[in-house]
Amino acid sequence: MRTICLYFEIHQIIHLKRYRFFDIGTDHYYYDDYANETGMNEVAERSYIPALSTLIEMVKNSGGAFKVALSISGVALEQLEIHAPAVIDLLHQLNDTGCCEFLCEPYSHGLSSLANEDCFREEVLRQRDKMKQMFGKEPKVFRNSSLIYSDEIGGMVASMGFKGMLTEGAKHILGWKSPHYVYHCNQAPGLKLLLRDFKLSDDIGLRFSNSEWPEYPLFADKYISWIDALPQEEQVINIFMELSALGMAQPLSSNILEFLKALPECAKSKGITFSTPTEIVSKLKSVSQLDVPYPMSWVDEERDTSSWLGNILQREAFNKLYSVAERVHLCDDRRIKQDWDYLQASNNFRFMTTKNTGIWLNRGIYDSPYDAFTNYMNILGDFIKRVDSLYPVDVDNEELNSLLTTIKNQGEEIAELQKEVTKWQAKAEKGAAAPKKAAAKKEIAKEPALKKPAAKKGCCTEESS
Repeated sequence: MRTICLYFEIHQIIHLKRYRFFDIGTDHYYYDDYANETGMNEVAERSYIPALSTLIEMVKNSGGAFKVALSISGVALEQLEIHAPAVIDLLHQLNDTGCCEFLCEPYSHGLSSLANEDCFREEVLRQRDKMKQMFGKEPKVFRNSSLIYSDEIGGMVASMGFKGMLTEGAKHILGWKSPHYVYHCNQAPGLKLLLRDFKLSDDIGLRFSNSEWPEYPLFADKYISWIDALPQEEQVINIFMELSALGMAQPLSSNILEFLKALPECAKSKGITFSTPTEIVSKLKSVSQLDVPYPMSWVDEERDTSSWLGNILQREAFNKLYSVAERVHLCDDRRIKQDWDYLQASNNFRFMTTKNTGIWLNRGIYDSPYDAFTNYMNILGDFIKRVDSLYPVDVDNEELNSLLTTIKNQGEEIAELQKEVTKWQAKAEKGAAAPKKAAAKKEIAKEPALKKPAAKKGCCTEESS
């Protein structure tokens, strides 16, 4: 039976403030609180609240037949908890329906998977714990920031225990193959891959309200008929997009939510179901491995990482940030850790792009890529000074690696010692119990045997009866 996997991403950027060169060393707060609050409130009111309310209504009206998946970055959760708690309430209501699966992603919505494996693992596991704490279930499926994926990244994700991963159905990777099947990672066959159908996804997320689009206006029955017309052996249709597409990219006045509400009934009439990612990777077998030697993503026509690392400005900022990754990993300063999460966010590098994609890019407070680079590097300069004050720069990489190795080995030794202590405690308790048992037996042996009372005459014994 053909099934639709519908997934939405929730992430909002942390706005940096104007930070001058002369602020380095004196001002350690980097954020525009007003922009963060107004931005989150606007997207919550125009998109998240009406969209999530609609998803809850769709689940109830379909009797549980409609299912959906969501992922939320850790930094977005922090902002929602502060500025838009009503969205958190709706997320819990959607979770309570039992028809929504929450996926895992990097806490910062950053690019650590391209730079530092230890940082990547740390923030993924931290986000997994956060999602389990909030929604009561440990995520089994992973999605990287902007669906970035490569063979190496897939291997890392599989080693953390995930059973599935979402990524892009990029033409330069698939070639003649279809995204409507389950594939698997070539380094870890146990990790199944769900590939986004970018055309069907972008028909909703990018083109729905475009009156110049040949398919405008798009109705639910037409959209489902496109899916129904696909070859019968193509069973999985993955439609992935940002949740903000419902209300922001596609305004509510375009009737985008009415279109969404009509999808379950139209799909049911064609015998098409909705499934969560975990249901799909659990039930369906992979048809082939996917070979992705270089990272791909869901951004721009190239579907690669050039939007964040395509020019020398971006690469310089990126390399400078991750040059202190090991030092940040060592520290336990809460402010340093939080700034590290916010400075890793991928939008900081996207603002520096010089690519001409033909689509207008909102650069926020910045006038140009160079303006974005200068402001970010000023902030990064102060951040690195703070990190160096904790772990001086004269500690070279060899010493730092040695320190990290020592800490790791000490942790392993402590764990082993704890096991030994537990084992010896068990033996000691067992040993202490043995003499007590023996002493008890001796005491019983010393006591005079109880004589069996003689049977009275005229009474029948058990044997004589």
